[in-house]
Amino acid sequence: MVSRPKPGTRADYTAFSVITTRWLDNDMYGHMNNAMHYQLFDTAVNGHLIEQGVLDLKTSETVFLVVETGCVYHGELAFPDVIHAGIRVARLGGSSVHYEIGLFRNDDNTAAAEGRFVHVNVDRVTRRPVPIADGARAVLAALMTAG
Repeated sequence: MVSRPKPGTRADYTAFSVITTRWLDNDMYGHMNNAMHYQLFDTAVNGHLIEQGVLDLKTSETVFLVVETGCVYHGELAFPDVIHAGIRVARLGGSSVHYEIGLFRNDDNTAAAEGRFVHVNVDRVTRRPVPIADGARAVLAALMTAG
């Protein structure tokens, strides 16, 4: 028997964004469709990168592409919940960054879902990996967890 990981808490994450759910996020079972979780992960991370000046969707010479994803579901989310998306960096490589994201329902302290994804920094035109610039690296390093 495989044991399920315990859900993380808000204290496990270094930055947060608030994302409101929408009516269309729910599926026929009355909770958020699993595909929506991945959209929330992407929104939280890319929103943070934009807010920190690391990414400009129109003019950045490099962009981050998602090359790997995963999610563990601990509880249900549904409209009209307010999602608090916590992010942290688990690993920062030369051209890649491994994120972990926790989705917290309303004021809950434990995550309803926890995801991971890997971004690779690529040249916007060639789509070939390039090193993460020093400024971006500093912003990403600030999201790293101890241990």
